[in-house]
Amino acid sequence: MNEVELYLINEGENCTIYTLQFLRDTESEFEKFISKFIDNAEYSEDYSRIAAVVSRISRTGAKERYFRREGKINDSVVALPVFVSKLRLYCLRLSDKILILGNGGVKKTRTYEEDANLQAYVMTLQKFEQLLNDGLNDGSVTITESTIETDNIFEL
Repeated sequence: MNEVELYLINEGENCTIYTLQFLRDTESEFEKFISKFIDNAEYSEDYSRIAAVVSRISRTGAKERYFRREGKINDSVVALPVFVSKLRLYCLRLSDKILILGNGGVKKTRTYEEDANLQAYVMTLQKFEQLLNDGLNDGSVTITESTIETDNIFEL
């Protein structure tokens, strides 16, 4: 089992942004994404556009129009960006005011399911969302309008 916790990135008036942090890793999932692409010349334009959207979301909220639906019908997995790009950053959009950033990569296939790495990022978020829902049911997680409150370390 992999232990993971919710890590606060930014708490703003319009959106609170989190990421996941596996306890075995030194970087959060979003930091891993940044590390892969911040200095990558081939994807610098795509990375810069995603970074700009994340910055805008922190100021204005996680509006649906910023995201591409991914995952299954019954989950909250989305991807940045909605514009044409080879990069994907997978996220859980719980509301306009709560966003959990995951990891991502270069999309070289028609669907994320056809790429083992991309599928793993999506599945991690899907499993984490299920754990959040389980926590809501047992009282160990509280979700307010703009925050997720928990002391849990989740077994993913």
